Amino acid sequence: MASNLLNDNKVKKLIRNPPERETWVADGDGLAARLSKTGALSWYYRYRLGGRNTKLERLLLGKYPDLSLAAARKLRDQCREWLANNEDPRFKLNMEAQEALKPVTVRDALEYWLDNYAVHHRANHDKHRRQLAVHIFPHIGSLPLNLADRRQWLTALERISHNGSPVAAGYVLQMCKQALRYCDRRGYAASTALEGLTIPDVGKKQGRRDRVLTDAELGSLWQWLNNNGLQPYYRDLLRLITVFCARTKEVRLSKWDEWDLDARLWTIPEANSKTKKRFVRPIPERVIPWLEEMRRTNEGPYLLGTLKKSEAVSQNGRTFHQRLKHREPWTLHNLRHTFITKNADLGAPPHVVELLAGHELGGVFAIYNRSQYLPEKLDVLNRWLDRLELLADTPNNVIPTTFNRTA
Repeated sequence: MASNLLNDNKVKKLIRNPPERETWVADGDGLAARLSKTGALSWYYRYRLGGRNTKLERLLLGKYPDLSLAAARKLRDQCREWLANNEDPRFKLNMEAQEALKPVTVRDALEYWLDNYAVHHRANHDKHRRQLAVHIFPHIGSLPLNLADRRQWLTALERISHNGSPVAAGYVLQMCKQALRYCDRRGYAASTALEGLTIPDVGKKQGRRDRVLTDAELGSLWQWLNNNGLQPYYRDLLRLITVFCARTKEVRLSKWDEWDLDARLWTIPEANSKTKKRFVRPIPERVIPWLEEMRRTNEGPYLLGTLKKSEAVSQNGRTFHQRLKHREPWTLHNLRHTFITKNADLGAPPHVVELLAGHELGGVFAIYNRSQYLPEKLDVLNRWLDRLELLADTPNNVIPTTFNRTA
């Protein structure tokens, strides 16, 4: 069957010289133009459902010049594909038209960012999704994005602050601003309702989290852990965070296949690394007995025996200072600050400490240097264990000295 019988010049000539009565002009493969006496031209797709002996259907695709010849051919080809799959082109075209007319809602836009950006670039994207599901979707999620004004956004965000979570309100604001900018850049949807808003407009900024435990606090913590003052899950979690400068997530999600006890290496996979890059920590000999005991008592693939939610672990982590009767609060993340600060005082090489913390080295180091510095890391960890044991054995009225920086 002949196809593409028309071209733009022929179409324009037909319009300039309209017929005395309505005329059909075929382009081929079911596409035809209906030309009226006034010179108006419309595109139709002509087809039969079920074979030659069935009724001829005529489906209006659009009017020229709103729908060009090239665009009409694309629609014709789509209709032919539907027909080949035993689907009625009229029904499918109506469905697509309705979907195109459906407005993008606030929820649609935020989920577009979650599914296309956050899931690939944010380690805590699940937390983002839960926060939006609790604080945004129930209140303004169903509103068309272009109709959700600043007042409605502010009402939803301020509700978070009024419920006692002003820091979370600021966090959600920043997240939503990034999501809307992403949608705009990708041409998915546009809204400027949040532009110009800052965290103090809806809540407050996260306070500094660089609390460092004192020597006395660190000593009492290490003594408490070694005397089984805590249930095994949290005892082992705290031990490993404290010794390795590990992030809570790295230990909480750690599986036994990451730990090579023969080679004395812990390999943190990309999925658990904040930088999305695999890195390695050596395992000091003094840690091996803990791991062997954990292996005997913890069933399943997880190092700690079970997989607890991050919120539950963080909540428990905020109570340990109370059990130890420490005056100032501290969190699990503060154990990393303590490791980095105390090892600086001990004269540990800064780049080795940064690598143990799972940070990326900057500048030329990041481009050319791929060394894992395993011997240097092990030396830092052994010195750190020496320090922890010394602090745990030291009476409260004695202040131990630091290691010699040149040692």
